[in-house]
Amino acid sequence: MNRPIIETDLPGIPKRSGKVRDLYDFGDCLLLVATDRISAFDQILPDPIPDKGKILTALAAFWFKLTGEEFPNHLITTEVEDYPEELRPYASLLRGRSMLVKKGIVIPVECVVRGYLAGSGWREYRKTGEICGVKLPAGLQESDKLPEPLFTPTTKAQVGHDQPLTPGKLVNLVGSEVAAKLEALSLALYRTGAKKAEEAGIIIADTKFEFAWVGDELMVVDEIFTPDSSRFWPLAEYQPGKSQPSFDKQYIRDYLVNSGWDFNPPAPHLPAEVINKTREKYLEAYQRLTGKQVVCECGF
Repeated sequence: MNRPIIETDLPGIPKRSGKVRDLYDFGDCLLLVATDRISAFDQILPDPIPDKGKILTALAAFWFKLTGEEFPNHLITTEVEDYPEELRPYASLLRGRSMLVKKGIVIPVECVVRGYLAGSGWREYRKTGEICGVKLPAGLQESDKLPEPLFTPTTKAQVGHDQPLTPGKLVNLVGSEVAAKLEALSLALYRTGAKKAEEAGIIIADTKFEFAWVGDELMVVDEIFTPDSSRFWPLAEYQPGKSQPSFDKQYIRDYLVNSGWDFNPPAPHLPAEVINKTREKYLEAYQRLTGKQVVCECGF
């Protein structure tokens, strides 16, 4: 296990930070550095998960390379030796936890796809019989597979909660043509990833994508099918009618819900057991999906 990286600093290079990644601007491309920060309930938690950034980077790169021919994405390279010259002094920091990507105009929409009835979708269904305005058959149980995957986009909030977008609101935000493309691409990409994951013994219950215009081409950006962006369940243990064991952030969410925290800042510290178990779950997801035991030559 390596020393966790909470934040990075590359002097002289314009930087902005998201909840998990530090982004460095090189004009026509970006360097994305995945730290070991972890967020839940819209807050960055005070304790990092060791090696998480390397696992996310390796898994996202795996999926980008696997799906890139059918679904163009922003990945240029994860090889530090191919990065701009000024990054060479930071090679040991960046190796395994960074990727150089094409720069584009990000569409401010979280493209959520749900294949199973879980999380907020399950809570909404119990109250209304619907998810985001889509009427579902009566009598569904928690964790049931939906008749068809649902596209349920949300806003991409910089602060606070993302808000659901009705079809009309999505069209108002991005236009009818782009809205249709986002839905079609998201559903097709989900089906591709879900099929591949099932072959590896994992159900992708739901996930989210982000897209950006790179020139005049719509590309997948950020990350895809990682434990940070998806709900992963072990196929062999799948049993509808209850919540499922998972290989994602649900373990931390469950701990926080049961901790007595009121979800206002500051977020509580995580016990060592929760930190270690979360790392194990992320690593197992990577190993199952890729068939590889080692994340990168510099790590573990």
